[in-house]
Amino acid sequence: MDMAVIGYIAYLVIAIPLTIWVARVLGANGFHFIKDVFAGDEQLAQAVNKLLQVGFYLLNFGFVALWLRTAEPIIDARGVFETVAMKVGAVLLVLGILHVMNVFVLNGFRKRGHVDARALSTLEPPMPPRPAQ
Repeated sequence: MDMAVIGYIAYLVIAIPLTIWVARVLGANGFHFIKDVFAGDEQLAQAVNKLLQVGFYLLNFGFVALWLRTAEPIIDARGVFETVAMKVGAVLLVLGILHVMNVFVLNGFRKRGHVDARALSTLEPPMPPRPAQ
């Protein structure tokens, strides 16, 4: 069997379960954070969490597929390990960058929501209209 094919198989065997595991962990633990972002609205938090997971899968599996090909021939077992390590490392970096970007964006929404709630709580209630005399 061609060493490149062995490298492809090893890469996919590592990258696909790794992506699924990270998505599940982020989805399970991120729900509470997203719920706070949306002021306790569980239905909205669940929907956004699912949408983020689907987007995460699409982006990462797309990257895994595009990153599969190797430009240089793989000659020996050392080349397989080096190639797979490089590809899995790139997948891990993409996973980490996507996670950090999501946290920053959601944290921005959360902060803005808390600021808006505090601003609203300091406002005076409107005065009822005075009866005409």
